[in-house]
Amino acid sequence: MKNNSGCKASLIISIYKNCVFLKAVLDSLPFQTEQNFEIIISEDGNDPKVKRFIDNYPFQNPHKHLVQEDLGWRKNRALNRAILAASAEQLIFIDGDCILHPRFIEIHTTYFQQDRILAGWRVFLNEEQSTQVLKSTQHIQKIQFIIWKALIKSDGIKRPEEGIFCSPTGFMAFIPKLRKLDYLTGCNMSFSKTAIMSINGFDEDYDKPAYGEDTDLVWRFKMAGYKFYSLRNLAVQYHLNHPRSWTDQSENMNKGMTKQQRKEYICKLGIALHLQRQK
Repeated sequence: MKNNSGCKASLIISIYKNCVFLKAVLDSLPFQTEQNFEIIISEDGNDPKVKRFIDNYPFQNPHKHLVQEDLGWRKNRALNRAILAASAEQLIFIDGDCILHPRFIEIHTTYFQQDRILAGWRVFLNEEQSTQVLKSTQHIQKIQFIIWKALIKSDGIKRPEEGIFCSPTGFMAFIPKLRKLDYLTGCNMSFSKTAIMSINGFDEDYDKPAYGEDTDLVWRFKMAGYKFYSLRNLAVQYHLNHPRSWTDQSENMNKGMTKQQRKEYICKLGIALHLQRQK
C-alpha cells in the first residue's frame, strides 16, 4: 500500500485509562534512535482524563488519538480502526504499559519486509522497579543497568534475559539468531498494513482479552503464507508491573480452535466492517 506520510512506521499504542503508564511510554519515545514514525494512541474507551492528558502532552512526533464508546473489552475493534488511520505501511504494535528500549523502533524498521511478521518479547519489571522507572525519565535511561543487575542477583524481575539488548553489529550479535520465536505478543509485534488487511484485520468476534489480539493472528498469518522473524533481544521492551486483568482463556481458545478447523483465516468480523461504514 502507498505511504503518503513519509513516515517509516506507525506506532500503535493500545491503552485503557492509565495515564501514568502512558506518560512513561511516551517519555521513552524521544530517546528512540529512529524518529521517523507517527504515534497512534488507540483507546478502548473515551475517558476525559486521557483526552486532557494527551491534549497537554508535548509530543515530538505526529500523533493521533482514537477513541470509542466504552462497552467492555473491544480492543480488536480499536486496533482495526487504528490500522485504517495509520499513514505508514509498517505497523508497530505496543501496549500502554511497555517502555521501549532506545533502539526499539530502529530495530523494527530495519528488519521490516513485506512478507515478514516481526515478533519480539518483553521483560516484566517488579513493583519496586516499576515505581522507580515511573518517577522520572532519568530512570527510563537506566533500565538496562537494572536488567543486568537482575541477571546477576534475582530480585523479582520475570524473564530478565529478555531485557538484554544485543546489538546486531556487536559481540553478542549471535544470540538473537539463536533465539527463535514463532508466536506473537500483542505488545511487541510489527507487520505491513498489506499483510493485516489480507486477513481482514483483527477478529472482533473475540470479546475477551489476550488470545484474539495476538495468538489468533499466528495461525491466520501462517495460512496466508507469511513468515515469522524473531526480534528477541533486539526489539527490547520493559513491562510495567500491574495485576493481570484476565486469567481464563478457555472461551477464547475454544472459539479459536473452531475457526482453525474451518480454516477461517480471513475473519468474518474484521476491518472490512469499518471500510463499509466509511463508504
